Amino acid sequence: MHTIGFDNQRYLTMQSEQIRQRIAQFGGKLYLEFGGKLFDDFHASRVLPGFEPDSKIRMLQQLKSDVEIVIAINAADIEANKIRGDYGITYDEDVLRLIDTFREMELYVGSVVLTRYTGQASANAFFKRLGALGIRCYRHYPIAGYPHDVSHIVSNEGLGQNEYIETTRSLVVVTAPGPGSGKMATCLSQLYHDHKRGIHAGYAKFETFPIWNLPLKHPVNLAYEAATADLNDVNMIDPFHLEAYGETSVNYNRDVEIFPVLNAIFERIQGTSPYKSPTDMGVNMAGNCIFDDAVCCQASRMEILRRYYTACIKRLRGMGDDVEVNKLELLMKQAGVSAELFPAVSTALLKAETTGAPAGAMVLPDGRIVTGRTSDTLGAASALLLNALKALAGIEDHLHLIAAEVLEPICDLKTQYLLHKNPRLHTDEVLMALTISALNDPVALRAKEQLSNLRGSDAHFTVILSEEDEMLLRRLGINVSCEPQYETKRLYHK
Repeated sequence: MHTIGFDNQRYLTMQSEQIRQRIAQFGGKLYLEFGGKLFDDFHASRVLPGFEPDSKIRMLQQLKSDVEIVIAINAADIEANKIRGDYGITYDEDVLRLIDTFREMELYVGSVVLTRYTGQASANAFFKRLGALGIRCYRHYPIAGYPHDVSHIVSNEGLGQNEYIETTRSLVVVTAPGPGSGKMATCLSQLYHDHKRGIHAGYAKFETFPIWNLPLKHPVNLAYEAATADLNDVNMIDPFHLEAYGETSVNYNRDVEIFPVLNAIFERIQGTSPYKSPTDMGVNMAGNCIFDDAVCCQASRMEILRRYYTACIKRLRGMGDDVEVNKLELLMKQAGVSAELFPAVSTALLKAETTGAPAGAMVLPDGRIVTGRTSDTLGAASALLLNALKALAGIEDHLHLIAAEVLEPICDLKTQYLLHKNPRLHTDEVLMALTISALNDPVALRAKEQLSNLRGSDAHFTVILSEEDEMLLRRLGINVSCEPQYETKRLYHK
């Protein structure tokens, strides 16, 4: 198994306690802007081995009697049918998905707020839909001069024009389906309205990265820059924190740039600002839960390398550019990252060279490396998956896991009836065939029972995988990277 370097239980305990303290600091009411992914934070689990992808939501569950969730969505994103890339659904549909998920976890969703609302037709339709579903919905409007015209922002014509969100619990978590949804503006609006009503409330921010009490160029923080290279986020020393406390802390450019404005808004709303620096606003305890720095450094370097390969593929597809790739190359130099860091890269390339076919290699959780190549019936990903299961189950390499009477009809179905140009099976098709074979073949059953043990493996391929193959491997918990090269010279790759 992979070595871990992060104490997840300590994190859950420390993080929930820190939030309780912040609630008490503000007299019992806190608006907590929640950045990043609440569910399935796989980036954090990759760079902090031991961090569970659902840690944030589990932490909130420890506070569930105090938690009320408000989901913010930009009305312009509804109008534009903006899509979440990881789920392939629109932001408004994702709001409904989020509500269902929160409810399944017994977390109370109080309302939805449409931010930057200007009467968009699609936003109006969504507003009515939420009402019909029994979900309270509010509207917040664009504010001229936001965020720099403080006197106008903090006025009846600014924040005062927004509808007041009725909340009943001490911890109001403001989250969203994606960036640019207006979470911070929603929190500021609530502080303004609460102050007018004589309600004492505060604001804090929960972002896992960058980790404020790790060095600026620590690989974990550099991995965050790699993950946001397309947004041009930059980690930097928080100058306000250094001036106020004489302590070095790490934040990122957007929070540092906006802090003087936020400070002025706090002062105008409440008379004084509770914070001396953007770092003060955060409640992140992740840095205190790393117990093996070397493990987290190595994992972060691997993440930077994966992000580099992803950016190269985006550029090839016309979805990225040289700027993003160049930034990642710079981060690789700063973190001491090269392809030699990942043995699956050289192993896969050698396999492709010696066989003359696209290939892949996988580093299993126990450190062993297995390979697979494209054949007449299996793609490189499918072959590698089966070989990895064989290795984990202790099955000899020459044994077949899928019976010919199962494999051949599927290949025939693809070419004769579904009109595919080649009969090779994708990974999902291979798993179905393996499951059928396992009904009567104990060897195939042994291999199938190893699927959960693939989690945490790292795979690299010499060609770009299909979306189906890459998605399935990721669902199995396998980290995937590919050379920026198509398998064929065709112009259309789907």
